[in-house]
Amino acid sequence: METIASPAAWAAFVVGVLGMLALDLGVFHRRSHVVGFRESMTWSVIWILLSTAFGVLVWRWLGPVKGLEYATGYVLEKALSIDNLFIMLVVLQAFRVPEEQRHRVLFWGVLGALVLRAVFIFLGAALIAQFHWVLYGFGALLLVTGVRMLRGSESKSDPKQGLLVRALRRVMPVSDVFHGAAFFVRQAGRWVATPLLVALVAIEGADLVFAVDSIPAVFAVTTDPFIVFTSNVMAILGLRSLFFALAGALERFHLLKYGLGGVLLFVGAKMVLVDLVHVPAAVSLLVIGGILAAAVLASLWTRRGDGMEPPVASTTGDHERLPVGPEAEVLPQEDRRRLQALRE
Repeated sequence: METIASPAAWAAFVVGVLGMLALDLGVFHRRSHVVGFRESMTWSVIWILLSTAFGVLVWRWLGPVKGLEYATGYVLEKALSIDNLFIMLVVLQAFRVPEEQRHRVLFWGVLGALVLRAVFIFLGAALIAQFHWVLYGFGALLLVTGVRMLRGSESKSDPKQGLLVRALRRVMPVSDVFHGAAFFVRQAGRWVATPLLVALVAIEGADLVFAVDSIPAVFAVTTDPFIVFTSNVMAILGLRSLFFALAGALERFHLLKYGLGGVLLFVGAKMVLVDLVHVPAAVSLLVIGGILAAAVLASLWTRRGDGMEPPVASTTGDHERLPVGPEAEVLPQEDRRRLQALRE
């Protein structure tokens, strides 16, 4: 398993990430509150600037090739993570997680995702170093996933019936009501899980499935575990802020899924043909960025062309999906108030 980074660089990066997460939860979000649009956008910009600054550092320290590989991996992971925001929203709605507790759930969800990604990345890098043909398997997986996304044939499942959720319910009792920010409470002399923990477990399960697609995609860009890990981490660190910023407008990007399918087809083909065709990192970045930009612009243009407002995803859990256009339902007053608070 070859990497261009030294053990000191790995340690410095991990310590820096843990320090940022400690500041996030222990200082800036110590008190539970509803995260508004302005706050979430501010934090989204901060995380993007930090990720960009780290990319500049990689460019100057490890050279332009590694810098481009980091940038491509970051853009790819960031785009794929937006698709994961839909799953997060469904989970939070299904379990009716109070808005003031959603940041806490997503924080620990991201922390768990970082650990899972680290394990997956090191296993993947070790397999590729030992068995070159694993690249072909990863590429085939991405091609299949890309075709499924383009055909719109992805399976829909109830987050309450997920494998990890069912396993949790089997090993310990679960309370029927939330208890503030607590994941566990003591009732009748025994520890009981709260619905907040169940929602967290469901999000971790969704990210586990998501990582099966996203991590092989970055290996199509580079096989250096340091670049794969850092681009993954920097992309998902700002996922919580991005969720709160876009939760009420995710459906605006209704064609993004097709763009992501096209991206997966590209990186899958690149991985399958790795021994026959060499695609420079700069070309990969341009192709991926072009496909995603086209999908976003097409989404916004078609919404504008049909004269319909995009469906608004309820963040309160009262509606799983709200129709639009002539069939649109009138939101309850409480929902309208909460959506307004989210956007502010």
